[in-house]
Amino acid sequence: METFEIILSIFLGIGLATATGFRVFLPLLVLSLAGFYEVIPLNEGWQWIGSLTAIITLGVATLIEIFGYYIPWFDNILDTIALPLATLAGTAIMVATITDLDPVITWALAIIAGGGTAAAIKGNASAARLTSSTTTAGFANPVLTTIETGVSTFMSILSIFVPVIAFLFVIVLFFIIFRFYKKLRKKRLSKT
Repeated sequence: METFEIILSIFLGIGLATATGFRVFLPLLVLSLAGFYEVIPLNEGWQWIGSLTAIITLGVATLIEIFGYYIPWFDNILDTIALPLATLAGTAIMVATITDLDPVITWALAIIAGGGTAAAIKGNASAARLTSSTTTAGFANPVLTTIETGVSTFMSILSIFVPVIAFLFVIVLFFIIFRFYKKLRKKRLSKT
C-alpha cells in the first residue's frame, strides 16, 4: 500500500504542476486549502503551506494574477515573469506532495517532473497568448485567459481528488501539444 500512496502523491504533484503552467498561484492555493483541511498529506517540511497565513497570501496572489491577465498589455508582461515562477512553483508543489521518499529522489522528481511539466505548459500557454496578441490585436486574450484559468482550476481540483485521472489528462495534454508541433513542423517543411 505504501508504494501505491507514493505513486498517487507523484500523480498529484504532476497534476498540480501542470495546473501551475496555466496559473502560478491558483494550484498553490488549492494545495494550501487541501493541506489546511487535511484532504491530502503534505511533506513534513512543507506543512506551512497548509496554514491560514499561506491560504490568505496565496488567495490574494491568485486574485491579482487572474485579474492581471485580463489587462491587454499586462498579460504579456505577466507571461514573461510567470515562466520562471511556474517552474519554481511546479518544483515546490512536487516536493510538498511527495511523501516517504528519499530526499534525493524527491528533489530529482520535483525538478524534472514538477518544474519541467510546469515550464512546458507555461511555455506553450505563453506562445498561444503571444500568437493571440499578434493575430487578434489582443482581442482574443480575455477568452484565452478564461480558458487557462478554467483548465488550471479543473486540473487543481482533479489532482487533489482523483490524481490518477489528472495524470491521464496530463498525458493527453502533452499528446495534443506534440501533435500540434508535429503538424506545425510538417507545414513549415512543405513551405520550403
